[in-house]
Parts: sequence; C-alpha cells; structure tokens
Amino acid sequence: MNHDARTNATPALRIIPREQHVISRKNISKAALRVLYRLNEAGYQAYLVGGAVRDLLLGGHPKDFDVATSATPDEVKKLFRNCRLIGRRFRLAHVVYGPEIIEVATFRGTGEEEGEGDRHIVDGRIVRDNVWGTIEEDALRRDFRVNALYYDISDFSVRDYVGGMQDVENRVLHLIGDPATRYREDPVRMLRAVRLAAKLDFRIDAAAAAPFAELGPLLAEAAPARLFDESLKLFLSGHGLKSFHMLEQTGLLKFMFPATARALKRGDEALRSLIEQGLANTDARVAEGKSVTPAFLFAVLLWGEVRDLAHTWMTKSVEPVVAWERAATHVIAEQCQRVAIPRRFTLTMEEIWGLQPRFEQVQRKRVFRLMAHPRFRAAFDFLLLRAAESQAVQQLGEWWAHAQQLPPETLAAALAGGAAGGPADDAVAPKPRKRRRRKPASKKGKSDPA
Repeated sequence: MNHDARTNATPALRIIPREQHVISRKNISKAALRVLYRLNEAGYQAYLVGGAVRDLLLGGHPKDFDVATSATPDEVKKLFRNCRLIGRRFRLAHVVYGPEIIEVATFRGTGEEEGEGDRHIVDGRIVRDNVWGTIEEDALRRDFRVNALYYDISDFSVRDYVGGMQDVENRVLHLIGDPATRYREDPVRMLRAVRLAAKLDFRIDAAAAAPFAELGPLLAEAAPARLFDESLKLFLSGHGLKSFHMLEQTGLLKFMFPATARALKRGDEALRSLIEQGLANTDARVAEGKSVTPAFLFAVLLWGEVRDLAHTWMTKSVEPVVAWERAATHVIAEQCQRVAIPRRFTLTMEEIWGLQPRFEQVQRKRVFRLMAHPRFRAAFDFLLLRAAESQAVQQLGEWWAHAQQLPPETLAAALAGGAAGGPADDAVAPKPRKRRRRKPASKKGKSDPA
C-alpha cells in the first residue's frame, strides 16, 4: 500500500499547547499515566492516543485509554512485569493494573521497505499488519482524523498531524486517505463511521460516506464474530436508536440485518415502532447504569421476519408451535451467517418469541404456569413493545400488567370466575380461546349407530 493511497496530504504537525485545550491529567487514568511516564523515562516516545484524546477534548469520560509508543511490543514487555503480548494480525501489548488494561501499540509504518515487522494483504484487505514506523506514519495509518490526535505527557500538549483538531471543532468525521481503499482494507470501518457519528453526534463527511452503497456488500466478508462485537458497540453503548437510524440512512442496515431491512421495507409501521421503542428503552437503561442483554435486542430486531414467517406457515396448516419454531430457526440461521449470535442468546430469543402466543391463553393453570417461566419478564416486556400492532395486543399487555399486580389468590379466584379484572373498572379480560375437540374416528369393523 503506497503512501498516497493512505493520505491526501503530507502530514503537517500542529501542536496545541496546554492553555488551548481542555485535557487535564486528573481526567486520565492513573494506570495510563504510569505507563506513559515509564516509557518516557526509559527513553521511548509515548503518547495517549485515539478515542481517549478525542473524548477528553469533547468533555467526555473515556472508559479505555490507549497508548502509542516507539517501543516494540517486546521492549514494552521488558519494561512491565504486568504485561502480556496479544494478537497476530496486530501485535499489541496489554499492561494490566487490576481490572484495568492499558493497550500499548507500537507506531505503525506505511511501507514494508522501512521499519521492521511484516504486513500481509489479500484482495486489498489487511490480514496481518506489524510494520513499525514513526509517529507521523502512525497518524496516517489511523482511520479517522479525530482518532489521530496524540496527547504528549512531557509538555501536556496535543499533537495533530492530519487535521483532527479541526474535525473535533467542526464535529465532522473525515477518513484519512482514500475512502474506497481504506474500506477495502477493512470493511468494518464503514460501521465504525456510523457508530462514531452516532456516539459523538457528528456528521459523516460526504466523501467518507459515498462508497457505502458500492462497498457495503464487503461486510459479508468480515468475520461474523467480529460483526457481533460491532453490533454490541452499535446498539448497547447508549446510542443504539441513533445508530439504527444511521444504518438505515447510509444503506448499511441490509448488509448487517437483511431480515430486518426486508421486514421494514414492507412498510410495517408497528414493527418500526417496536424496534425504535426497544432501542430507546435500551439506551435509557444504559444511561441509568442498568443491565442490558443482547438477546432482547436481537429479538426486537428480528421479530418482524419471524412473526411474518410463522404466520405464513400457519396459513399452510402447520401447527402453531411448529410454525414458530421453524420461523425462529430459519431467521436465526440466516442472521448468524452475517452476525454470529452466540447460542446462549439465540436460545433466549427463541423463548421470548415462542412465549408471545401463550399470552393469549388466560386459563388459570396456563396463566400461573406462564408467570413462573424463567423468561416471563423478558417476554412480557416484549409484549408491551408490540402494543402498536393492534388494539387487541395493547389490551392484552394491559391485562397481563394488571394481573401481575393482583395477589395470587385474588387472580386465581378472578380467573376461576371468568375474568381477572383490568387496569380500569370496566376493563374486560381477554377471553380464552375455545379448543375444538376432534371427533373420535369410527372404529374399523363397527357400523354407526342407527
């Protein structure tokens, strides 16, 4: 990969002195400061870099602190007893301080003829990249200009080689180098653009977004396990709803979640309401520090296709339980070809979907059996999201919400009497489905009674 393919201009260093930026050491992890000072004292260049610098400049509170240095991974390991080397594609050093890990990366180079290490490229994609270089080369190797800012612990300045500071001020994402080339190197960069724009409330530069339509199919070549991790970052980091909207706007949704894109294309506004409300609820839980589960998220995203497929099979006289099982299996199998959802989550998804028809059955034994189910709460929350599907579903959700507030003996008595009451005095409980009994087949050899 030549130098010109990576950057549109020669790096021009701009140093922003301490009095002209807001970064303070008190907002930097003590572990990261120890790593920076130790490397500096040993004679190596070392800088805080990437998302931590970007977020600190924006007044945020980074969770992770990465360090870029002139020291090789082996040299870092010699300095820190609490260090382990990881990775084959990208060789990194992890310096461990209790629960905190400081990731230390050697400056990446732009060419094989200079520096040491090895790089392997297949069809434009980087499959191994351990070529060391200078800080100027390292800046060019990064993806977005806002991620190529370096905090210098020696004088507390910020070093900018590619215009990242201007992008922070203008709240825009520019890719470093030719966008098409950089996306071919690593297609997941397209998803990173969406995720960062949603997280930071930035806009994506037009030139950076232009190749999405043409190169979006390359996401199918990315490892499904990696796309699962990227999905969690997109949807479970507190800005899931905005990430979803940006995936739609940029046309990338159909390459990540084809079943979701197909279902929404059918114009189902109730499904859109369910997805948007589910993501908004997840964002709220993240903001409140509450737990969130990928299983519920993926159940929300894939519900439309599962529901429609199950109904299609039921119209073909397939038993409801079998229809739902087949639909869930089919949709999950297709999705896992793109995003490798672990089995522990797909099992929960299947249970959430499979319990939805059981909410319509309000006989006493069935009600208490369903309430005792381990996935009842998740399935009930899912039922409430479905309220926009119809008035009947909305009333069903209200009935079950009211039923959970009643003492067990009161609920049992109400069910025995034919109704469990409702959220209002005149609310009527949904009527149980009547089962049709099959007529017993006439026995062979016996005539019908006269």
